[in-house]
Amino acid sequence: MEFGVGSIVEGKVTGITKFGAFVALPEGKSGLVHISEIAYTYVNDVKEHLKEGQEVKVKVIGIDENGRINLSIKKAMDPPPRPAGQGRPGGRPAGHGGAGFRGKPAPAEPTSFEDRLKQFMAASDSKLSELRQAERRSSRRGGRR
Repeated sequence: MEFGVGSIVEGKVTGITKFGAFVALPEGKSGLVHISEIAYTYVNDVKEHLKEGQEVKVKVIGIDENGRINLSIKKAMDPPPRPAGQGRPGGRPAGHGGAGFRGKPAPAEPTSFEDRLKQFMAASDSKLSELRQAERRSSRRGGRR
């Protein structure tokens, strides 16, 4: 059975480290499941999720130039459903509240690239001006060098 990136195969956990777990694969091959690829939740200790000798379903997510196989347990299964009310379209966190930086009201969302560029340039000029003023104030206090 030849497998490559994207293949989902069965394997057996052969070793556990603080950074992941080694899994024996078909054809006498083995790969590593990095700690970040074990579960959809935060994994502090690999041993809380996996045991040596445990059968696992893994997805091959990479094979480097040295033939090392990178595996994922979480990508071999469906993601857990999101609880109702979690996340919003547009990628902003639910608690954003519409307020901008330092409590200023957020400007209306620009619609075109030009509008977004103008908004970026104005914000950039404002920040640079504040930095220059702060630099002048600190140089007056510190004296000459």
